[in-house]
Amino acid sequence: MVLTEKSVDTGPETRSFDLEEFTAKARTGAGFTLAFHDKGLFTFIGSQNRDVTGKILTADMKYKLRRLRVLDSRSKMYSRTSIVAFSTLDSISTKLVIPNAAVEEAAYIFRKATAKGLTHGRNTVALLCASLYAACKESDVPRTLNDIADAANIRKKDLARDYAVLIKALELQLPPFNASEFVGRIAARLEIGEKSSRDAIKILSEASEKEVSAGKNPIALAATALYLACVQNNEDKTQSEIAKAAGITTVTIRNRLYSLRKLQGQT
Repeated sequence: MVLTEKSVDTGPETRSFDLEEFTAKARTGAGFTLAFHDKGLFTFIGSQNRDVTGKILTADMKYKLRRLRVLDSRSKMYSRTSIVAFSTLDSISTKLVIPNAAVEEAAYIFRKATAKGLTHGRNTVALLCASLYAACKESDVPRTLNDIADAANIRKKDLARDYAVLIKALELQLPPFNASEFVGRIAARLEIGEKSSRDAIKILSEASEKEVSAGKNPIALAATALYLACVQNNEDKTQSEIAKAAGITTVTIRNRLYSLRKLQGQT
């Protein structure tokens, strides 16, 4: 009951149905978040030795306030690595338009990895990006390793290696991406028609029902289904164009093509 009585009320000063007025009258700033190095909790002690009425403080109060400033500055001595890592997280999530829920999950996974000591001897940015990729998978946000590696300007090989370490160390069980989620992205890059996109999703749905897609790369499946749909609708798109837009090779498309054509009764 004591804790409840002394808790901070983060609501507005008065009732308001206008968003701007509501924000202006809020008692506190941004809420608690794992995506900041200080979790969004910070204090600020001014340098003026005056009270709220403008009177100069007594010598005893000046000493106490000076001591508080020292303690406050010491509490803010965060690791430089942590500051760089969370600044990078903010930059990458903005570039890739990743939802806040996935960003929070990425920060949570990265903090768990840091607590386990996985940052020792490893590229912190690569480990953070691996955490973001894992969070995207868990939150069902379709982002590939290539997307995150390009946004962070790191090698895909390093990202994939740290992702494997993360999965093993934290015992994460993440569901695979749905191949249908990548159809729209590839189609938009090549300006493929809506009918072909819908047909590609139908092909992938049939493949999923008959368990043809189990264990296959979802991006490769999406690209192959889109190529098949383009052929059926007489859209002039080559395997090379679709493979380049999807970030895979034409060999991968040809390997997936046999199983999808067999599913449709084609040779």
